[in-house]
Amino acid sequence: MDRRELFSSLASSKEQKQESLIRPPYYKEIDSFLKGCTTCNKECATSCEENIIVIKEDGTPTIDFSKGGCTYCDDCAKSCPNEVLSVEYKRVIDVKVEIDILKCMSWHNTMCFSCKDPCLDDAIKFLGMFRPSIDEKLCTSCGFCLNVCPSDAIKIINKRS
Repeated sequence: MDRRELFSSLASSKEQKQESLIRPPYYKEIDSFLKGCTTCNKECATSCEENIIVIKEDGTPTIDFSKGGCTYCDDCAKSCPNEVLSVEYKRVIDVKVEIDILKCMSWHNTMCFSCKDPCLDDAIKFLGMFRPSIDEKLCTSCGFCLNVCPSDAIKIINKRS
C-alpha cells in the first residue's frame, strides 16, 4: 500500500464512522436535527432512562447501544427544549440489526439464547434450538440484543447513507 492509499483509506474510515452515527428516533429530518441540536443543554441525554444517549463533539445526540437499548419511552423527545426531537416524529431507529452466522454460537450448535431473552418484541426466531434469525417485520432496532451477545455476532447497519 502506498502513502496515498493509506491516507485515502483513513479518510474513508472517518467518513464511515460519521455515517454510522445512530440518532434518537424522534426527529423529522436530519438537516433540521443537526442544526437545532447544537443550541440546547442536552436534556435528551440526561433524561434517557437507559443512559444510551451520548452527546458528540458537534453537540448532537447519538445512541450508544454498548450501554443498553432504547425502550422508546419518549423521555428524550419530551425533554427537548427546541422541539427538534418530538414524539410526533417517533419512528423505529434507522438501523438494520443482523446476526453474523459465522460468529453466532447458536449457528455452531451451541445452545445460546442471549439475544432472544432481552428482545422485547420477540423478533429473534430460532429454528428449533439453533439458527436464530431476526424477523425484520417485528424488529424495532431497539438494540437490547447487541451488547448481550457473548460472541459479538449481532451487528447494526445504518440505513442512512
